[in-house]
Amino acid sequence: MDTWTFGWTLALIGMGGTMLVLWCLSLLVLLLKKIFPYRPEQSASQKG
Repeated sequence: MDTWTFGWTLALIGMGGTMLVLWCLSLLVLLLKKIFPYRPEQSASQKG
């Protein structure tokens, strides 16, 4: 394998891996939002 082929292969695998990790993190955030939904506190809004 020559240098250019190795470089392009490494770059594409690196970019694909980064996208895969970001996709997994977004799924984790969506799952956490479903488990712990945001509910604003009633007493905090009435004090101010």
